[in-house]
Amino acid sequence: MIMSPSKPSGTASRPALRPRGRSPGRPAADDGADLRGRLLDAAVACFARQGIAGSSLRDIATAAGATPALLHYYFGNRDALLDAVIEERLMPVTQHLRAPLLDAGDDPRALIRGFVRAVLATAMAHPWLPQLWVREVLHEGGGLRRLMQERIGPVVARALAERFAQAQAQGRLNPRIDPRLLVPSLIGQTMFMAASAPIWRGLFDAADIDADAIGDHVLTLLEHGLELRDA
Repeated sequence: MIMSPSKPSGTASRPALRPRGRSPGRPAADDGADLRGRLLDAAVACFARQGIAGSSLRDIATAAGATPALLHYYFGNRDALLDAVIEERLMPVTQHLRAPLLDAGDDPRALIRGFVRAVLATAMAHPWLPQLWVREVLHEGGGLRRLMQERIGPVVARALAERFAQAQAQGRLNPRIDPRLLVPSLIGQTMFMAASAPIWRGLFDAADIDADAIGDHVLTLLEHGLELRDA
């Protein structure tokens, strides 16, 4: 009789290891962050293209190559998804518009030039931004109008108007200009230019005009009308 080799004392037999399954709809740890980011990017794109109210969770999940269940897994519901889009996509982008306020000091010319360049660069780098601005800020009842009025406007628009008013009081800005209206004038010359680019590029065969060329045009137009004076 052939005897089986004895097992070492104290060693119990172990079942063969099997790959552990994961809950349906739950991503692996290594692809979770990437998928969450894709869902946010898809949400931004859908909101810009179809509007916030017109974008279903299924639309967003499909655009990200995912399922509605995964979207619910990461964000829970539609309101939480919108909050995440605002905090993780929209607010970081709009922070770039504050940089000229910090860099220009009390020079209105540098402030205007910096703001124009910053808006155009940001809008061109994130094509969804001007579309979202038109759909959800300009339109009555837009889903981001309150955000603009309560969070973005006070730290960008009001700060710009105050800086322009100071420059005007120092005799460095055309006294006939209303500093409050100068702010929407600048936004109109930049964000609207970016939002309408697909139209005027096709209309005027202007595919060669990039963000720098638009900035040069806008600044030339503005500076000749503002009567800016150096200190």
